[in-house]
Amino acid sequence: MRSLIVTAAPHRRGLAVVAGLVLAAACQGKGASPGKPPPPPPREIEVHAVAPGEARVTGEYLGSLLSRASLTVLPQVAGYVRKIHVKPGQPVVAGAPIVEVDAREESAALVSASAQAESAKAALALAEQSRARVEALHREGLATAQELDQRRADVAAAQAAVRAAGAQVSQRQVAVGNFVVRAAVPGVVGDVQVRLGDYVTATTRLTTIAGERGGLELTVGVPAVRARGLAPGAPVELLGEDGAVLLTSQAFFVAPEADVRTQLVAVKAMVTQDIGLRPSELVRVRVVYSVGTALQVPALAVVRQSGQAFVFVVVEREGKLAVERRLVQLGALGPRGYIVTSGLAAGDRIAVSSIQMLRDGAPIIVKVPAPAPTKAAKGP
Repeated sequence: MRSLIVTAAPHRRGLAVVAGLVLAAACQGKGASPGKPPPPPPREIEVHAVAPGEARVTGEYLGSLLSRASLTVLPQVAGYVRKIHVKPGQPVVAGAPIVEVDAREESAALVSASAQAESAKAALALAEQSRARVEALHREGLATAQELDQRRADVAAAQAAVRAAGAQVSQRQVAVGNFVVRAAVPGVVGDVQVRLGDYVTATTRLTTIAGERGGLELTVGVPAVRARGLAPGAPVELLGEDGAVLLTSQAFFVAPEADVRTQLVAVKAMVTQDIGLRPSELVRVRVVYSVGTALQVPALAVVRQSGQAFVFVVVEREGKLAVERRLVQLGALGPRGYIVTSGLAAGDRIAVSSIQMLRDGAPIIVKVPAPAPTKAAKGP
């Protein structure tokens, strides 16, 4: 019996130790609770105050320039080029000869017509002398009235022949003059596209003359849908390569019908040549369809989802700033952003930075813009 008691005592002590450890673990498990993750810190963002401003509905297109005083030089006759009087880039005055076409055949015809005119004048002189003699004989009773009438008819016929011969001479002179192609306006000669000995016709393009006056005519095609409310007087802006406005003009012509192939409506405006533009040059053009006052938001502040537009509006909740995702209705996109038709009011502040990182109700801190740097005063 004694040995049994001694053997069992250590076993009981081990069980008691294990039971105590289990009880302590159980008590510790009941008293502990899983902790919640701390809320994210407020995000610093830039904001934009929505205010009414000038809203323009515009469209950018590619236009072409044409000189109002420029023209294409074409001959009025057919023949071989006999002489070229100008060179490309040469300034000319109105009436200066440009190209001379071989006119030997027409010159010979002019000589023949002149000879016929002289012959008609001689016949007229003879008819008038004959009429004078018959009139004298008729007064003395030596010539009949029929003879007198005949001589008078001969004079009238001779006079008509002189007029016809004179008209033929004038016609031949004009024809000979047409063989010398002259400048119709003062300007600068373009590329001469014919050479000596070339055969030209009335449709052969000889060269062009860029007029010195009259300015440039800008032509731009706008979609027929956008041109429905467009009228003469609409602002038209000529843009440079960097998008800066080089010149502002007004449309003086809006085509009454659209082009059948392109469905574009031609709009024309005048452009001065003092900004270095050239005829036939392609330029960027901005057509202003309407100008008004409306709320606008920057394009980078808009978030689109499922075909709808949202912005994050800064609101105050429990004394702290947060953002609220708000549905807005947008109009056309202008130089300053989208026109807002509904969803915002003047004075609302919207987030314009970290847009993709924001969520509805997220706390924020408004970033204070840095002060503009001031120039240091120069010493004496």
